[in-house]
Amino acid sequence: MTDLIATTPGLYPLPDWAKDELSELKGHQKGDLISGDEGPEIVDAYQRARNDVVDAQTDAGLDRVVEGQLRWDDMLAHPLTVHDNVETGGIVRYYDNNNFYRDPQVQGELTASGDVAAELESVDAGPQQAVLPGPYSLSDLATDEHYGDEAAFLDAIADYLAGEIDAFPSHETLFLLEPSLVENAPDDDTQELASEAIDRVADATDADVVVHTYWGAIPEKTYAYLMDADVDAIGFDFVTDADESLYNINEYGTKNQIAMGVVDGQNTLVESPETIRDRADWVLKNAHEDFDQAYLTANTELFYLPVNKFEDKLQALGDAATLAEVDA
Repeated sequence: MTDLIATTPGLYPLPDWAKDELSELKGHQKGDLISGDEGPEIVDAYQRARNDVVDAQTDAGLDRVVEGQLRWDDMLAHPLTVHDNVETGGIVRYYDNNNFYRDPQVQGELTASGDVAAELESVDAGPQQAVLPGPYSLSDLATDEHYGDEAAFLDAIADYLAGEIDAFPSHETLFLLEPSLVENAPDDDTQELASEAIDRVADATDADVVVHTYWGAIPEKTYAYLMDADVDAIGFDFVTDADESLYNINEYGTKNQIAMGVVDGQNTLVESPETIRDRADWVLKNAHEDFDQAYLTANTELFYLPVNKFEDKLQALGDAATLAEVDA
């Protein structure tokens, strides 16, 4: 019997009150907010907002609780944009989904900053799930002005993320978000390097590691290399491209755990628990694999949603896992 775990990839929308309060506070604060140099009032506002989204997950009955990444204005690029040796460049398009972020330009050695660890330490709930950009996606979103070589830069990003993880408090699961494996798949010379970088980051934690991909299915050759990484689960976007994702599983195999993106993180239509359960059951029945654990999750980050729809989707995920457990 597959153990179903309700969770999310994190990156939540700010509560409405926090948007207004933080906008006013940031407008009055002098200093470099991009580097994480926030005054006590801003820190307090983020903590109250963090408490709100943690409570929302707990109330929804999710099995893993994320910090929410409410400070990540630049989304997956955030861990670099707050680094001392990174210059944040101008606004660039975030993949092709009409979202934008500042271009992190790496100008010096990447050493662990402890920024993400500090966020995780401020969460008083569990079991906790940490969230990070995967090394390939983070290197894809950044500009290298220091290492001078694609392979060296990818290695440095992997070492940097592993160093960040070393400072993490205890966590049950780590989601590495790797949309670039789909959106800008590595070429023949980089596929093995990307898999090795993911493997190195995963080795930095004793938690279960999920490499979550989205905005489509992973290209076949990239997927085959990804299978070489010693991770516990690969995440698939069954909202955007269910058939091709299932093809990868059945053609090349997968891990004995799986993350199933069965809730649309960008659409305000709220799926019913029954719809979520049907999507998950379709995967479990058609995959030529028996899974020890299956994570029921959104296919993408959830920051695209209005807060009320975001909370409704959390509840639907929690309810869907309970339905499946009762009926399994």
